[in-house]
Amino acid sequence: MTIETTEVLVVGAGQAGVAASEHLTRAGIPHLVLERARIAERWRSARWDSLVANGPAWHDRFPGMTFPHDPDAFVGKDEVAEYFAAYARQFNAPIRCGVEVSRVTRLEGRPGFRAETSDGVIEAQAVVAATGAFQIPVIPPLVPEDLPVTQIHSSDYRNPQALPEGAVLVVGAGASGSQIADELNRAGRRVYLSVGPHGRPPRRYRGRDFVWWLGVLGKWDLEAPAPGTDHVTIAVSGAHGGATVDFRHLAAEGITLLGRTEGYDHGVLRIAPDLAANIAAGDRDYLAVLDEADAYVARNGLDLPPDPEAREMPADPACLTDPLSALDLAKAGITTILWATGFRSDYRWLPEGALDAQGHPRHQRGVSPESGLYFLGLPWQSRRGSSFIWGVWHDARHVADHIATRRSYMDYHAQVQARTAPQAAE
Repeated sequence: MTIETTEVLVVGAGQAGVAASEHLTRAGIPHLVLERARIAERWRSARWDSLVANGPAWHDRFPGMTFPHDPDAFVGKDEVAEYFAAYARQFNAPIRCGVEVSRVTRLEGRPGFRAETSDGVIEAQAVVAATGAFQIPVIPPLVPEDLPVTQIHSSDYRNPQALPEGAVLVVGAGASGSQIADELNRAGRRVYLSVGPHGRPPRRYRGRDFVWWLGVLGKWDLEAPAPGTDHVTIAVSGAHGGATVDFRHLAAEGITLLGRTEGYDHGVLRIAPDLAANIAAGDRDYLAVLDEADAYVARNGLDLPPDPEAREMPADPACLTDPLSALDLAKAGITTILWATGFRSDYRWLPEGALDAQGHPRHQRGVSPESGLYFLGLPWQSRRGSSFIWGVWHDARHVADHIATRRSYMDYHAQVQARTAPQAAE
């Protein structure tokens, strides 16, 4: 059986895989990128129809190519996917689509890895796992599956018309949950939104988008949180031209806000008494950004107009001052529970030693302690910006540089062996 070989095997051709390929190409390192579907497939088929990028086109891109749009526009999901495909064509990325990697193991007695794929076996000196951390949708096991209510994850939601008639409970109020709840409400659905702890940045302030403020305030470069630090979801949206996610405003538009969904018993959901605390924490996060922005403007003498309206908070709605402690699904007419509760990673296909006891990648800025193994596309891989399009590009450069450095050491080793071999023969 013929075994294909390459120096570096990159698994996944989303934004992380395309970025890795660009930097490896620049370094002159032979490599192959395998993608089980199409380039940027998750943007194409694991998002709802109306999704747009959460950052403006001038910011959420790779350095080597702009979007053909108003730079302040928020680009639709299909256009984002096509952007990555066009970007890959720009440098003839060696991407092979329709090939799934089922297992990667170490070679015995020599450096490198063996990858078992749907297209045969491939051996490589290094492997870059560029599949990201969001492979398996998470639906908490709270509500019985045999309940006569449709339960779907946000990754399977497409549009309001695809859901059964009736009210919808959206669990999770990060970017996905808040946007989907708003879309359903605008479509005339009765919507309940379960709100947990969250960050809530301003979309724009004093004429600048929040991505600009995070940049000049140095917040994109915040180092990864300490191990065990709770992840806090971010409620942000580029929908409808981009607006600050304001849960009080959503309530004024007809959405009923709830605390965290924490249990179920005989058709009734138990709701945690934490709605006010979660909203208050989000407000503090929001106002802290405004305070830092004002201080930055004053310190640097910038000519940016004051924005006092940004500090005005709508009145607390009744669902916040007198929150529900329970929700009877039948009485509320709820026919769909939409879980916007995130994902978990699945790296079981990687060799032993790649993961810690919890199944998380072992790495430092994407470099595994397992020699020759790398990760890309992880949240907080090197900084806060790692989850964003531009952030993964910079992480990929670091990984490619490490591969190039490791390669130079191996080249030296081979040269020394070649020089000493004749002497040994004598």
